[in-house]
Amino acid sequence: MVHVFLHEPVIAGNTGNAIRLSAVTGARLHLIEPLGFDFEDAKLRRAGLDYHDLADVSVHTDLDAALASVPGARVYAFTSQTDVGFESVEYTPEDILLFGTEPTGLPAEAMDHPRVTSRVRIPMLPARRSLNLANAVSIAVYEAWRQLDYRGAGA
Repeated sequence: MVHVFLHEPVIAGNTGNAIRLSAVTGARLHLIEPLGFDFEDAKLRRAGLDYHDLADVSVHTDLDAALASVPGARVYAFTSQTDVGFESVEYTPEDILLFGTEPTGLPAEAMDHPRVTSRVRIPMLPARRSLNLANAVSIAVYEAWRQLDYRGAGA
């Protein structure tokens, strides 16, 4: 299943929800430091419930270290700064879905990284700033998983 990269996440609850999503879909979650919380944070624990042990989660010191852990994978940077719809991508199990920090999104250096295959967006109504990070990750992961015929899901 795909790799989800959260670049410098700051809200523990969103990361906890991403951990839970990782556990139930098989997506591999990569957290890129610095993190705005620690793993003892009650909000992280509450959002992830008892799924922490079922999720594949890695923490990396920076974007380059995270990318080095998945050599050759295509990288899709999620941003509002493009007209390319996320649903237009034909996902593979090794693809990377890269999301930015909650208050500001992906910084320019991440979007412009030479490993980024394409910038993609999740459509929204005009004059709205952004989706909640955990919701955006869920939408993207489920689209990729749908395209992969929900590989590994039970009946």
